Amino acid sequence: MFRNNYDNDAITFSPQGRIFQIEYASEAVKQGSATVGLCSKTHVVLVALKRNAEDLSSYQKKIISVDTHLGLSLAGLASDARVLSNFMKRQALASKMTYGRAIPIERIVDQIGDRAQSNTQNYSNRPYGVGLMVAGVDDTGPHLFEFQPSGMTQEMVACAIGARSQMARTYLERNLESFADCGREELVTHGLKALKESLNQDKELTVENASVGVVGVAETESGKKKLEAFRLYDGEEMAPLLERALAGEGTKPEGEGEAQGESMDTS
Repeated sequence: MFRNNYDNDAITFSPQGRIFQIEYASEAVKQGSATVGLCSKTHVVLVALKRNAEDLSSYQKKIISVDTHLGLSLAGLASDARVLSNFMKRQALASKMTYGRAIPIERIVDQIGDRAQSNTQNYSNRPYGVGLMVAGVDDTGPHLFEFQPSGMTQEMVACAIGARSQMARTYLERNLESFADCGREELVTHGLKALKESLNQDKELTVENASVGVVGVAETESGKKKLEAFRLYDGEEMAPLLERALAGEGTKPEGEGEAQGESMDTS
């Protein structure tokens, strides 16, 4: 349905100052399955809920490793996320080749923000229909950033995007003060509990539909900080994480995966 023909492209403002195609792209993010990010003084955790379009299909990958110090999770169009993640991988490699160091997290997030915003200035382009949470560690410590289809980026302490993510945000707001001093395992537990809040009552987290990504820093015996490379937990690796996070809640880590058919290829 057209709104006075102001949504034919991504460069025309409506009389109310709105760009409707950006709003439509944001709706694609809201239709994607939820993903949660949390940041402490030492670690950043990404937790994502995976979907399969039907019982016969595999689950869509939701967390992507970009570099040893950097990864992202997505909500929305997986194909758009793949384009952006490949761009980020090229930028990370270029930084190592040119400067001999890992690219700072804020810089690479600004670069994808600029790339997305340029799509709102060219008639032939459309906004990316995906939201990202970028987690990484650089010389200034752990960082968590949110990326929106408009090109806006912001650093977060904790964040949740995707379908029913408001329930997860409520959990994060209730426990916000405890995140800074959490260790690796505690942060993963909080992330899984927040993600569980976004599920329908007839669904549960299982090893098939949940995945976790963790990156951080640890102190060596000599007191120096050492990078804990980005690690993705998927499949059977999720079993002990789910068992610890959901202990006492009557939820088993094994079970049927979430199967949802959608008219749009959102994840």
